Amino acid sequence: MTAELSTLLAVARGERPAEVVLRGGRLVNVFTGEIDRCDVAVAGGRIAALGHPLAGAEVVELDGRFLAPGLIDAHCHVESSLVVPSELARVAAAHGVTTLVADPHEIANCMGIDGVRYMAAEGARGASRLVLQAPSCVPATELATSGGRLGAAELRTLRDERVVWGLAEVMDVFGAAHGRLAVAAKIDLFAGRPVDGHAPGLAPPLLDAYLAAGITNDHESTRAAEGREKLSRGMALFLREGSVARDLDALLCLITTASERWCALCTDDREPADLLAEGSVDHAVRRAISAGLDPLAALRLATINPATLLGLHDRGAIAPGRRADFIVFDDLDAPRAHAVYVGGRQVAEGGRLPPSPPPLAAPGVRATCRIDWARTDLTLPGRAAPMRVIELSAGIATRAATAVPTLEGGHAVADPGRDLAKLVVIERHTGSGRTGRGLVRGLGLRAGALASTVCHDHHNLIAAGCDDRSIATAARAVAATGGGLAVARGSSVVALLPLPIAGLMADQPIEAVAAAMARVEAAACDLGTPLPHPFMTLSFLGLEVVPELRLTDRGLVDVAKQEVVEPYLLQE
Repeated sequence: MTAELSTLLAVARGERPAEVVLRGGRLVNVFTGEIDRCDVAVAGGRIAALGHPLAGAEVVELDGRFLAPGLIDAHCHVESSLVVPSELARVAAAHGVTTLVADPHEIANCMGIDGVRYMAAEGARGASRLVLQAPSCVPATELATSGGRLGAAELRTLRDERVVWGLAEVMDVFGAAHGRLAVAAKIDLFAGRPVDGHAPGLAPPLLDAYLAAGITNDHESTRAAEGREKLSRGMALFLREGSVARDLDALLCLITTASERWCALCTDDREPADLLAEGSVDHAVRRAISAGLDPLAALRLATINPATLLGLHDRGAIAPGRRADFIVFDDLDAPRAHAVYVGGRQVAEGGRLPPSPPPLAAPGVRATCRIDWARTDLTLPGRAAPMRVIELSAGIATRAATAVPTLEGGHAVADPGRDLAKLVVIERHTGSGRTGRGLVRGLGLRAGALASTVCHDHHNLIAAGCDDRSIATAARAVAATGGGLAVARGSSVVALLPLPIAGLMADQPIEAVAAAMARVEAAACDLGTPLPHPFMTLSFLGLEVVPELRLTDRGLVDVAKQEVVEPYLLQE
């Protein structure tokens, strides 16, 4: 028996005082659905006892406030916040989110196994706990160039090093459902642990095969009928409320007394401004309550349910032996953190963010933009024939449309009058010069260009604009700063947000990042786009696993066929 366990048991038996006692609170009991009036004793970062009165070296008076388990975000991508893990943990802690379950496949696609290790080491310094899932699809497909590759051997290493817990979203639905050895080997490594799914719109019989392969949950349902079908087959449902993908309202009708325990809340992708203004998964809890869900049920969706569904049985409830992660708040109908405790230690108070530590330095993390401009060609060959066009649809989906392009000097060019922008994806991991080119409708740009090194999931450099000079200016600006977001008009850089950590994350506090993000979004708005999150929308135009048509450095991708297709339609 360890000394820590010996002390914990002695406090639990009442033979010695606790380190900390939280006294006079109204405890949210996620097991019984009741509000209990009792003290909570903490020893060694864990809950030792519940009762009244309890003795402790330090006593915290809660004065009748509610005391609930710390909230858990069941699935997120740290990189989407544009800040490093410890910085996301800082804002999450201020909102009562004490555990972030994250898939680091964004940085893994840039840096491979070293990127995952960096996230774990950086996140270990945060105010909230970071639980990493092993990226299952790096690269997502062979239809784009990635900067890293994680096979079963690398995932085994990460598992054995205890860097990761379960297997992150399995985006290779076809490979899982058909038992492809490379996918099956990864799933087998995490038998008995959570295996996250990524199955937008998936229906039987392929859904049945996907589940039979070992998938345990999914966060991609956008319609009630889809979510109901997945629930009926034993798939845990993570209701997503992110910055762009906001599915909570459509799915809340599925929460019943029978189904509730199979459901949890997650954010998936959340931008800095939304994190600061609305919060993290705590925002989803409040939205669920305001929509009519019982407050205790809403809290269970972000505490005991994700803990149970993800096998994190050491947290998610206020009970002896569990981690002493708490949120203290005043209003059960609109929980907002008054104080937050992680391991029995207060890390935030009054919604104020704790101090911001400087990012962890690591070899190679700032040198991931390798572009040979001499080999990079932005021109798009022109023909007076129908061309495939990526057209924005709902959420992050696109449609495969067509248009006869406007031609100049033998090249197809953007046509703002028809809302047709040129889209390019430049390979940035090896300096090959390979560039995919096409047209996109729906960005609403009337001038200039946007560029970003955040381009799911391969994270090559993506840019869209109305002329090649603006596109080149924006693209070169983000590459020169080691990655980031830029707005350009002609040869002038109008706004820039540097993201030097793997070209995905800033090395600044989230407040500074949010302010810079507001500037680049305002500059994008000045170019004509009506989109509320233009850079997040841009980042998904390269995601070759979500229907229908996407662009990677290898060209236009027909997602359903999983193949690169010619820009122009074949003529009979």
